[in-house]
Amino acid sequence: MVDAVAVQLDVAVRRQFRGGPLITGSFEMPVERPQVTVLFGPSGSGKTTLLRCVAGLERPDDGRVAYGDDVWSDTATGQWVPPQRRRIGFLDQDYALFPRRTVTGNVAFGLRRLSAQQQRSRVAELLERFGLTDLAARRPGQLSGGQRQRVALARALAPNPRLLMLDEPLSALDAPTRRSLRTELRSLLMRTGVPSLLVTHDRAEALALGDRMMVVIDGRIVQTGSVEQVFGRPANQKVAAAVGVENVLSGRITERRDGLAAIDVGGCRLVAVDSGTEDSDVLACFRAEEVLLRLADSQVGESARNHLPATVIDLARDGPLFRVSLDCGFQMSALVTVPARDEMSLRPGSQVVAVLKAPSIHLVPRPTEGRRDPAALAPGSPD
Repeated sequence: MVDAVAVQLDVAVRRQFRGGPLITGSFEMPVERPQVTVLFGPSGSGKTTLLRCVAGLERPDDGRVAYGDDVWSDTATGQWVPPQRRRIGFLDQDYALFPRRTVTGNVAFGLRRLSAQQQRSRVAELLERFGLTDLAARRPGQLSGGQRQRVALARALAPNPRLLMLDEPLSALDAPTRRSLRTELRSLLMRTGVPSLLVTHDRAEALALGDRMMVVIDGRIVQTGSVEQVFGRPANQKVAAAVGVENVLSGRITERRDGLAAIDVGGCRLVAVDSGTEDSDVLACFRAEEVLLRLADSQVGESARNHLPATVIDLARDGPLFRVSLDCGFQMSALVTVPARDEMSLRPGSQVVAVLKAPSIHLVPRPTEGRRDPAALAPGSPD
């Protein structure tokens, strides 16, 4: 018996802007279950262009977009399916609600081919699902940011799309509202039962909303994987910077033994899990939250491989935490809670030990002049 082939979205496109950047993208996205795939990268990297090419709102100069057996665009054959026939729900960053229509009128907008009774039934179902029934007669100007988001999402889902696309869905909101709505939006996306492709440049949103992630830098997809894989094991220095890996240290592997690698970083020794790279010149990448601080004179036993005597250079607020800059012979960052800072009486000049486990350090080849960027070898990157 032959196994059924999983349905997926296949994209391989190129878009050249006159006098501007070349945007390329090649990826496959499973669409059989309601997972959220995030297109992540800095502003201007090409994320929205790729999203619009998939949606049919932008014509690629070259390439192909297909959903399962349905080819949506193919420049080689001239095939082109307009956006309205792709059965895509699209949520723009400003929501684009009709200001003179009520909530009911906005949600019903894409249902004109249904009978009046079918429209009423579908709208009532969506208003109830998204907690909008009591707001049915209001207009967008009478709604909060979160309520407008739910209306826009209900409108996008009304025609039963097979794919939902969201372009910076929280960017139009103020920072406190964005933070409060991340969890709600994730819950809503899971409840829709529709796979989603979402664009964001915000690291917290990518972590809160995504299952899988594609990192776009300088017009190219440079790494693909689960959100945890990309944030924990960036493919290169640019990806590490994009996903906010605070510690990226230039070093050289001096010894390999029993699956571990010893790295010389500015004359200091770090031990990491050996990544298997053939290069001895590497970047040792690890997140600030992976670093545990203890006082230099404490006798706490640790199983971690790395115990680095350090001097506190500076402390700065980072949301509810404190970011601690350290001098270990090289500079690195750690994060501590307010109680931990107070308990250790941390201040510039304090002597501490930075404790770091070997599996927390991810090694990538260090780019050198004339050598191809290792991101070109990352899964999901274009040729």
